[in-house]
Amino acid sequence: MRLIIAEKPSLARAIAEALPGRSSKRDGYIDAGDTRVTWCIGHLLEQAPPDDYDERFKRWSLDHLPIIPEQWKLKPRSQARGQLKTIREQLKLADEVVHAGDPDREGQLLVQEVLEHMRWRGPVKRLLISDMNRPAVSRALNKLDDNQRWQPLYEAALARQRADWLYGMNLTRAWTLTGRQAGHDGVLSVGRVQTPLLGLVVRRDEEIEAFEPRAFFPLWIEAGVAAGSFKAWWHAPSSPWLQRLADKGTPLPLDDKGRLLDSRPAERLARHLATLTTLGDGHVESVEASDKSQPAPLPYSLSALQVDAARRFRLPAQKVLDTCQALYERHQLITYPRSDCRYLPREHHAGMANLMISACVGDRELERYSGGADFSLRSRAFNDSKVSAHHALAPTGREPDYARLSRDEANLYRMITRNVLAQFYPAYRYREVKVELRFAKEPFRASGRSVIDEGWKVLFQRTAEAGETADKKASDKNAAADDKTPPPLPALTEGEPACVLDCGIEEKETRPPEPFNDASLIQAMMNIARYVEDEAVRRTLRDVDGLGTEATRAGMLETLINRGYLVREGQAMRSTRIGRALIHALPPAVSRPERTAQWEQRLSLIHEQGDPAAPFLSELIVDLRALLADSSASRLSTALASVGGATPAPRKGGGKGGSRRKATPYKKRASGSSSGSSSGKTASGSTVGSNKDGASRKSASTRSPRKRATGSRRKTDS
Repeated sequence: MRLIIAEKPSLARAIAEALPGRSSKRDGYIDAGDTRVTWCIGHLLEQAPPDDYDERFKRWSLDHLPIIPEQWKLKPRSQARGQLKTIREQLKLADEVVHAGDPDREGQLLVQEVLEHMRWRGPVKRLLISDMNRPAVSRALNKLDDNQRWQPLYEAALARQRADWLYGMNLTRAWTLTGRQAGHDGVLSVGRVQTPLLGLVVRRDEEIEAFEPRAFFPLWIEAGVAAGSFKAWWHAPSSPWLQRLADKGTPLPLDDKGRLLDSRPAERLARHLATLTTLGDGHVESVEASDKSQPAPLPYSLSALQVDAARRFRLPAQKVLDTCQALYERHQLITYPRSDCRYLPREHHAGMANLMISACVGDRELERYSGGADFSLRSRAFNDSKVSAHHALAPTGREPDYARLSRDEANLYRMITRNVLAQFYPAYRYREVKVELRFAKEPFRASGRSVIDEGWKVLFQRTAEAGETADKKASDKNAAADDKTPPPLPALTEGEPACVLDCGIEEKETRPPEPFNDASLIQAMMNIARYVEDEAVRRTLRDVDGLGTEATRAGMLETLINRGYLVREGQAMRSTRIGRALIHALPPAVSRPERTAQWEQRLSLIHEQGDPAAPFLSELIVDLRALLADSSASRLSTALASVGGATPAPRKGGGKGGSRRKATPYKKRASGSSSGSSSGKTASGSTVGSNKDGASRKSASTRSPRKRATGSRRKTDS
């Protein structure tokens, strides 16, 4: 008997439907002749808590840290025991196992850890499914691979799981007890992804608050030429007049971006420009014209879709992930959604015409654009060298029933379909013209653009139609606001005479950076190298996928909100007082992105080049000891007393992700109470440990009551 183990019940059903013959549902599996299909329900196993290794670890103590298992243990999740029993019974009858986890690192771990836990030693094949439509599943069943080929991916996933446990469990225990010494009686969760992500927001918020605006004064003219007029701007950094003043000892009134910080030079020049009204008082010094083209945007990865959906429809990243999962599992309208890839296999190109025509049925715009597509075009998106375990999000070709789709499902489906459809339109082509003029020997610059061929852009320039939803209209309005394309310039030739028709000075202020929101945070996690200061490290990190993974980024934002470290204020994501205090008190290396991005680089080497995992974990333990020694209750106490921050909204109990504690004020602690004896249960039943503190480890002094941030969920993770 062949046993197929799917990652989840919906995938198991799709596999069973694609098998030959009739199938029948049993308790925990599907019988399909000589094949049986069973399933996991997410992770059936979890890392054992510290007290499973040693009973004394139930009490959180700085003296226990770091906790490092000699032999790693997994234990069944409480809600998974029944399904584990079913899998064990089916394994006893099986001659061969087919691993049908999702085509990513976590999917490889999820099923394989069950096989390892049950000591299965028979043959294992690998089934990779990214499209749950029956024809696609049938094709995948005919292309089974040897699971041994995917062993390095499993080793990388296992190393990540163990490293996250070591890092999160030890540092969370340590800083929770350090926090108690400092007067905070809640859990202070630390993780290799969540903490650098929190650090990004804290540093951005504080940069905004510390920002001091400065006025600057751009000078413009309305230049007249034979063929018409256009606006041009004084280019003060290359001004001969200002340079002469600088040569005489007058400091240039410019900032590092060339903006004029003193209005007086602009006012003096403007008075003179107002007299240059005769054609020939100035001239066109240079004209640079070039024809350019821009290829269609690539199909979406999950993160790229989350960024665009947040901008267009104000959807939180987790909502985008959940909606895509429904489009994939329930409606079977899109391919595997948790993909980090924006490319498609070349072999998919041949069948795209029929697939896309079917996928566009039911939507007037998509139908019209599919009718205008040239399916013989092969864009840069069809590139096998860029595709690994999974490819970009794409429609499956099943005709959508919009009556069964929610508004969010329909919007995201249209976005995914449109980006794939754009691959079959020509490039957007335009002529760009850059001009420099001289008036009173001073340089003025202008640029313009004229469209040669709209190409793929016609798909993104929708006109309002009857019955169009408010979200669609908002999408168009946002797209128009983002379009800063300069208007075309009149016909110009070098040396031709010009005059000043009008001129003026604008008073503007420098602006602080924008606060992070869902879109910009996901984008920051995707492009984490730009937030690294060390240039050598930045160059290395450009090849790393980023902070977190496609599957975890959205959940991490919600985790930080649930723990009271971040709060949404409108569309902005703001750090709270406790979130800021934690970042200020932690060693800088814990709250910056370098470490976690380098982790991902090491994990990639384990997966892609077969590097052993043991050195990675050994180096982590050395690093962990140094971090534990650097904890400081006095640093945290100072931070709690000095930082500002947003106030979290009151929490409601229950809901997705488990119960949440209500906000409570800080409690006044009695002198002499032992921080080392404090304990708190984690979600897995373990007790949160403590951290070695350079200050006193035995007692906490009496402190005045302080308001505390919203209570955190008692769970340690990444």
